[in-house]
Amino acid sequence: MKNYILLNENAIFYECGFSCDNVVFLNLGSDKYFITDARYTTEAQEYAKNCIVIQSSDFIKDVQELLKKSKIKKITFDPNDFKLSFYQKLTSDIKVEFKPEENFSKEKRVIKSDKEIELLKKAAQIGRSGFKNLAKYIRKNGFEKSENLLHFKAIEKMSHQGKYDLSFDPIVAINKNAAKPHALPTSKKLKLNDLILVDAGVKYKRYCSDRTCTSNANFEKFSFKREQFFKNKKHQKIYDLVYKAQLNAIEKARVGMKASQIDKLARDVIEKGGFAEYFVHSTGHGVGLDIHEFPNINSKSDVIIEENMVFTVEPGIYLPNEFGVRIEDTVVMKNGKAQIL
Repeated sequence: MKNYILLNENAIFYECGFSCDNVVFLNLGSDKYFITDARYTTEAQEYAKNCIVIQSSDFIKDVQELLKKSKIKKITFDPNDFKLSFYQKLTSDIKVEFKPEENFSKEKRVIKSDKEIELLKKAAQIGRSGFKNLAKYIRKNGFEKSENLLHFKAIEKMSHQGKYDLSFDPIVAINKNAAKPHALPTSKKLKLNDLILVDAGVKYKRYCSDRTCTSNANFEKFSFKREQFFKNKKHQKIYDLVYKAQLNAIEKARVGMKASQIDKLARDVIEKGGFAEYFVHSTGHGVGLDIHEFPNINSKSDVIIEENMVFTVEPGIYLPNEFGVRIEDTVVMKNGKAQIL
């Protein structure tokens, strides 16, 4: 049985059903310890399952004492989660060997349980209705509104007026700004027949949704539906190519493939269309408690796709100083194939 120490909030939540922003979690043989400060002990005792809650005012001292008492010789940790100063203090004056293993908690979470998939599905449904509410706002009031204001409205509508946390800060980008994959909002105003890209997601019981829509600002008919009709012929050409690439990857993805093969299914379509150099990121990433999990769907990944893996399929084409198109859905591998959540 692996002994390990966790600091990451979502990794700890996965272990015991509760987490907070100041906690050390220890798994020592069959014993699990949730070490936190006085602000969180009451909630931890109520919600954290199958672990002993310890109130601490000196994490280093209390963790070291538990490690000494347990008489273990080695403990695994993820170096991505540790501050150097904390690590140095924790490992000084103790004979336990700290073994670095990057992302071991994310590796553990790569295959989702049926319960997790239900939570992810619910997050996706809430996210979809948020997009509908934002589309309704843009139809009625979006004309001549700035990206900054539309970004604020995306937060409001996606969160259902603050009822849900967001998976990440939404991206709202018009025309040239959409050529930046992670564009920041500007004072640029939305005009008739502009191209607008929105990337947003919500959390349901900590599980994330993630979706990107690119649309034509035809205000009377404005929607985030996949069928889009652009007045600008180049917008339409690029949109259709990206959509074709996304559908090709989703429809042909199979359990047993390498992640790199799914990336290739999207990339080949864009390459054949003559825009390979403008598809500048990977085809997708895992989604779960974190917005970026495993598997990574990129050209270098040899990970074999398995049943109950959840990941995004999000090809894009970005033409600098012109515009960009990205179309993204989150899928689950079920019965050997990809299903859009």
